Amino acid sequence: MGALKLEELSAKNAVEANNLSLKPGQEQFIAPVSYAMAGPFLDPNTGWSRVVTDEDDGVVGFIMANFDPDVLEDEFRSCIWRMNVDAGAQGKGVGRFAVEATADEARKRGFDRLTVLWEPGEDSPEEFFLRVGFVVVGDTPYGEKIGALAL
Repeated sequence: MGALKLEELSAKNAVEANNLSLKPGQEQFIAPVSYAMAGPFLDPNTGWSRVVTDEDDGVVGFIMANFDPDVLEDEFRSCIWRMNVDAGAQGKGVGRFAVEATADEARKRGFDRLTVLWEPGEDSPEEFFLRVGFVVVGDTPYGEKIGALAL
């Protein structure tokens, strides 16, 4: 794997982002129920979508965040909304790079924490999020874990 960099999601890289593969069993954890329920109430102007590119392999990851200090639910103010790392790139630092870049963006915007929601279970992203520094701070009404990373 070569040098990683973050690029804004664009027409140029969207097809590659859409074609990222998953490991078997991961597809059920792409988006928690809470995100589907809250989605219609979020301001589209506060979304932040980026792809992670590798100089050797092209697009190897995707991350979407929301930065909106006015959202009623605290867990959606500065949060990772969606994240996907290609199956072949998992375990090589791509996810950590994406989370750290998102945390940097949250700091620049004045937030003191970054949150993420995940469904617990076999093959869930829970272990990854805990490993990169998120701490479970609660549960949603749908049984998902709320993780927070202090900035």
